Amino acid sequence: MSAVPDEQTERALVIVAHPDDAEFWAGGTIARWTDAGIGVTYCIVTDGDGGGFDPATARADIPAIRRAEQRAAAELLGVTGIRFLSLPEGGLRPASRSLHTDLVRIIRQIRPQRVLTWSPEWNWQRFRSCHPDHLATGTAVLAAIYPDAANPFALTHLASREGLTAWTVTEAWLLNSPAREINHYVDITATFDRKIAAVGAHRSQIKDLQLLPERLRERIAPNTPAAGLPEGHLAEAFQVVVTG
Repeated sequence: MSAVPDEQTERALVIVAHPDDAEFWAGGTIARWTDAGIGVTYCIVTDGDGGGFDPATARADIPAIRRAEQRAAAELLGVTGIRFLSLPEGGLRPASRSLHTDLVRIIRQIRPQRVLTWSPEWNWQRFRSCHPDHLATGTAVLAAIYPDAANPFALTHLASREGLTAWTVTEAWLLNSPAREINHYVDITATFDRKIAAVGAHRSQIKDLQLLPERLRERIAPNTPAAGLPEGHLAEAFQVVVTG
């Protein structure tokens, strides 16, 4: 699929479940977007308190650690803003009215042409990437994009009390969709080093930092032939859905 060209995109909103989701799955692409002049904002739904590998780190300290790591990673990619919803990890409910309202609010505030989020579908080839929070985030974000973010008669208090009028998102870019649904690839060869650095900023989540570059390279290696790119190039994969 041919996505809306970057030069026709002013703003992008990345809504993911956990700190580090964006960098692991789309860090090279986000770097390309900001290089092209797109203003990118993050919305991180949970505080990531279930993450980490070191039992010596107090669980109560994890949310603050992960927020600091996320800010550092975002800065490396040129991201201009971050919103933390700070919900507990593992407890997301896509039908939550408060979460729905928060997501509609953020979409109307940022007014993005492009939203990047999780696919709500199970991907059996990447089962361990189908965290319940990922699936719930994708479901909740798509339900916020349509219909309520674009509907002037939905959540009318956002307009009357906060001045947030309806906004239609043009396209959604989905992470970890089943292979049959992937329809767009981004060549990240030139931004791969920045992806490595941004993922590496999430130090509390990476036990063997020296293995990270090869791990990331192996993770996306199948995308190169699938995208029709020459050997040695690297790509990230998405399902792009027209929403506007």
